[in-house]
Amino acid sequence: MKVTIQDVAKKANVSVATVSRVMNGNYPVKAETRESVLKAVDELNYIPNMQARELTQKKSTTIGVVVPSINNMFFPEVINGIENHLKKNSLSIILTCTDNNPDEEKSCINNLISRNVSGIIVIGPTSSTIKSKFYNNISNKIPLVFINSESIDSNISYVSNDEAFGAETALNYLIDNKHKDILFVRGKDTYSYNIKEKAYKDVMSKLNNFKSENIINIGNGNSSETVDNTVDILLNILPTTSATAVFACNDLMALGVLNACKKLGKRVPDEISIIGYDNIPLSQFVEPKLTTMDQNMFLLGTNAAILLLEKIECENKYSKRIILNNTLVERETVKKSIKLK
Repeated sequence: MKVTIQDVAKKANVSVATVSRVMNGNYPVKAETRESVLKAVDELNYIPNMQARELTQKKSTTIGVVVPSINNMFFPEVINGIENHLKKNSLSIILTCTDNNPDEEKSCINNLISRNVSGIIVIGPTSSTIKSKFYNNISNKIPLVFINSESIDSNISYVSNDEAFGAETALNYLIDNKHKDILFVRGKDTYSYNIKEKAYKDVMSKLNNFKSENIINIGNGNSSETVDNTVDILLNILPTTSATAVFACNDLMALGVLNACKKLGKRVPDEISIIGYDNIPLSQFVEPKLTTMDQNMFLLGTNAAILLLEKIECENKYSKRIILNNTLVERETVKKSIKLK
């Protein structure tokens, strides 16, 4: 039979109100009384009813998290950072997945609002949802934090990586290693891909070597089919391209390129070099190990949780933006140029 707060009060020989005060920590209680209540809680294995507590405190203890996919290991790492920090503040998350579908994204947000969450963190909102101004009105109703998104509303807090600089770093690393003809592999409808593409165009234009046909869109960049879709598309491109290197917008796409090279018998990095983006755990377990850009996944999540708690604390009156730097992780998929002494 389920243990109730009344059972705890009876065993500790105190009132129900006293047990509530000890559990909620919202009123001072004598040390010996507190100890007696906690001992009863432990002996009875009492688990507080969170819904009842929320009704009493008129405050939700849940946070909504909206994610495009859980197939890309980038997102679970970010979610881990979010949840790790929220747990320290006695908060839990409701996780919803959009499959990178703008309509599903809107549905997830509305569903979370209907569940009375205290705030929402959106990881990689779709460009089309942002352009539709869907979030402009919502940001006044509930604290919002975006991860890796363009800035659209002064009432939304943001945490992101400097992906433009990160993309430039990756491309310049390839260029420094004598690669001038570079394929760019991206996915659809995401600010993260758009900003990397702009960096790619800028860098290649400065080399007087920008070719629009070298931009390859493989569709959904975060699905369970991303790797295979990339393989299928690159199998038709790699045999005829003059490119000596590939810059992929995330590690799943980079792994697809790597698999395509293996199917075609192209040796990596001797015949073609590959650099990814994210530094998901899988990138160090493939052969050869993937050179990539580290996206600070756990830190992204932690900082997003900090920003959301700040917005909840200030009753959604203020916002903040945090930008993190990316770092190059050199492994085995980029052929190094021989530097003469």
